[in-house]
Amino acid sequence: MDKTFSPQNIEQQRYQHWEDSGYFKASGQGDPYCILLPPPNVTGSLHMGHAFQHTIMDALIRYHRMKGDNTLWQCGTDHAGIATQMVVERQLNAENKTRHDLGREAFVDKIWQWKEHSGGTITQQMRRLGTSPDWEREAFTMNPDLSEAVQEVFVKLHEEGLIYRGKRLVNWDPVLHTAVSDLEVLNEEEDGFMWHMRYPLADGSGEIVVATTRPETMLGDTAVAVHPEDERYQGLIGKQIKLPVTDRLITIIADDYVDPEFGTGCVKITPAHDFNDYDMGKRHNLEMINIFTADAKINDNAPESLRGLDRFDARKQIVAQLEEQNLLVKVENHKLKVPRGDRTGAVIEPYLTDQWYVAVESLAKPAIEAVESGEIKFVPENWNKTYYQWMYNIQDWCISRQLWWGHRIPAWYDEQNNVYVGRNEAEVRNKHKLSDDVTLRQDEDVLDTWFSSALWPFATMGWPHDTKELETFVPSSVLVTGFDIIFFWVARMIMMTKKFTGKIPFKEIYITGLIRDEQGDKMSKSKGNVLDPIDLIDGISLDALVEKRTAGMMQPKKAAAITKRTKKQFPEGINAYGTDALRFTFAAMASTSRDINFDMGRVEGYRNFCNKLWNASRFVLMNTEDQDTGSNGGELELSLADKWIWARFQHTLNEFESAIKDYRFDIAAQAVYEFTWNQFCDWYLELSKPVLNADASSEAQKRGTRHTLINVLENLLRLLHPFMPYITDEIWLRVSPLCGIEGDSIMTQPFPVQDANRQDAQVLSDIEWVKSFIVGIRNIRGEMDISPNKPLNVLLKNVREQDQQRLALSDSFLAKMAKLESITQLSAGETGPASATALVGEMEILIPMAGLIDKDAELSRIAKALDKIEKDYARTQGKLSNEKFVSNAPAAVIDKEKAKLEDFQMQLDKLKAQRETIEAL
Repeated sequence: MDKTFSPQNIEQQRYQHWEDSGYFKASGQGDPYCILLPPPNVTGSLHMGHAFQHTIMDALIRYHRMKGDNTLWQCGTDHAGIATQMVVERQLNAENKTRHDLGREAFVDKIWQWKEHSGGTITQQMRRLGTSPDWEREAFTMNPDLSEAVQEVFVKLHEEGLIYRGKRLVNWDPVLHTAVSDLEVLNEEEDGFMWHMRYPLADGSGEIVVATTRPETMLGDTAVAVHPEDERYQGLIGKQIKLPVTDRLITIIADDYVDPEFGTGCVKITPAHDFNDYDMGKRHNLEMINIFTADAKINDNAPESLRGLDRFDARKQIVAQLEEQNLLVKVENHKLKVPRGDRTGAVIEPYLTDQWYVAVESLAKPAIEAVESGEIKFVPENWNKTYYQWMYNIQDWCISRQLWWGHRIPAWYDEQNNVYVGRNEAEVRNKHKLSDDVTLRQDEDVLDTWFSSALWPFATMGWPHDTKELETFVPSSVLVTGFDIIFFWVARMIMMTKKFTGKIPFKEIYITGLIRDEQGDKMSKSKGNVLDPIDLIDGISLDALVEKRTAGMMQPKKAAAITKRTKKQFPEGINAYGTDALRFTFAAMASTSRDINFDMGRVEGYRNFCNKLWNASRFVLMNTEDQDTGSNGGELELSLADKWIWARFQHTLNEFESAIKDYRFDIAAQAVYEFTWNQFCDWYLELSKPVLNADASSEAQKRGTRHTLINVLENLLRLLHPFMPYITDEIWLRVSPLCGIEGDSIMTQPFPVQDANRQDAQVLSDIEWVKSFIVGIRNIRGEMDISPNKPLNVLLKNVREQDQQRLALSDSFLAKMAKLESITQLSAGETGPASATALVGEMEILIPMAGLIDKDAELSRIAKALDKIEKDYARTQGKLSNEKFVSNAPAAVIDKEKAKLEDFQMQLDKLKAQRETIEAL
């Protein structure tokens, strides 16, 4: 093995071997275990959230594959209607063209060309992360087989009356000219205004005052609402108002929705441009007046002077007119949530249009029952409340989008606008007996991307055809996803899969937390705090990182702030940590928390962990290669340490598997980390040396220890493999021949199994005693500044029978690892000379100090150290007692000073204890 671990030298080579060898395919043997990859956008690239979830999924897949299950990770990408169309439209715009210049068919062809050449970025990045889905089954939501499923579901739901076309209010993006889902709308707080306006009563008897953040929408007002029990307005209910700026009369209505405590208690009602108003409008049969065009300009339903104006220009004119007519009471600064399209940044308008809908109430009922009955389980369980909250208040689903890229709605219209739904035009004509003389045109809209994604669990398995995969892998085992799409995707998959297969789509839903930056902020390009997983794997220079984070940023001040922040956080750029260190970091952070702050220090730490494993493996190989490891027979005599490390491994294996079962990847990672670093590398390798290097050791004893070294390492590599696939495979190829194991990858090996014969509680207890003995002596050396190489004579008091037995079993370990010249047991009542002491249970270890230290010199050294630390303590305490410092310094600085004070106090206590011990000598 190379002296140092270099991930870049092994990762891509190992991955190519795995993929070429077909190791990612389902075996066809054992119990089915399946995970569905939430299909990332075909336009996307791997971000930290992807990398986090994909690591978890791959760990589960590799674990169950090694457990002998028939394991399938079904992967694929989503066609991402809006995002993909925008990418290609931008390319056309750069050529001074639009999609309308090409026409629909040619434009869609151009998107397919883009997809073939540039749409595979994220799947290549997934390979860099070491993920192992069955790439030969890679699905794409626009491929013919999935398109067939989409068409079939639409037609069948329409035949049952569950898909219908209607005019309703939707989120409308005036730049994209399409309806968008709630998930594609960002509601962020912005500074705005609240305008208070007078609405005169039509009979001239008075007025009422209403307040709005969008004065332009008054053009579509069809009522003013008050609370039915508001005494101020009891006599006005039913009266008419002369709507300013227009020539219309509207009525004052009463509705329980109105909060009499908010504002004036009077609410203007614009049913065609506000979701709450829309519901009220339906309750009171109000007229719904749309005042906007598709690009959010004022349409012909408004006064002529305002027609054609952009909505915000119209706002200015309306406010000016109100002011001229003395109808503007006041304008107040107001914080408000502004809905913006996540793709365009444009303010989203509630907009009344004809769209296609799914009536979901009947689909929701069995989906709710599946979770209530425990047939589907959320992990953590509390997320089922979020699911129920939405499902019990579910609204019909708008599934149409005004785009060209996507599954075109299989509906046709004749010249009288009668609508016909079918799988193709020929079927429509045949079914409805329409002659060739009847002109039909297909609906221009496409289906919402979430519609095809909702069919993912069964469409990817071959539905509507009967297939072996459909029978075997539906339901899948677990869905790993984020809480933000429980409504948009998870719930819809449950509804659709129950409806069309009669089965649940998955047995468990593991909801992960959201990866945030080290300060707990959401990672976003606008904040300039995004981390690219590939940069953490390969490394990136500071200049390249700054350029990446500020690319395309139009605001110089913001770019400068991001540059400054990046240089402060990464003064030398980002080191290359390799895939295994990054994956182990994600696993170790996968707790039940909703938010997970990503700590770069932990990546550094787990890179060191990789180095530790690599170096330990080199030590094992140096002591076992070209040696008899017992793989071909021969007597094995196991030392106490050999038996102990096997028992510790069994304990770790049990803890790891229990944690994986509970989706506590953080606990599993901690268990295997602690065993690898502390038990195997730090303790067992040292405990093996006395046996391997002692002339007194028999060949059977040496063979036993060599056998244990290589076989425990081989088992450990298999245990670690789901989290750290590359380094474990590379080391295993060197280790496995010495264990008598054939194979060209650790991937094809079984997961370690529990062995009751190795679970020896007595051995565990015995070695813990040995460790306490050695640590006690090492602590005395450190406290008394005694060289670790100086042999010591040790006296023992209160030695019990069990202590004597343990001394007999471990004298060679103690002599070697504690560097002891002799061990003498004192008789009962014998006190011994002045000594430094340590306790191992009730047994007392004494190290006589005579001749080991210069008492006066040590006391002088301690006095100097105490003097320095007391001054540092006083200086820090003075800072924290200074009110000016405490009130002006950042919280992080104050916390740092407090931590320093605590550290100084610990040092003082330790030095004073040492002084007392030495003075007593």
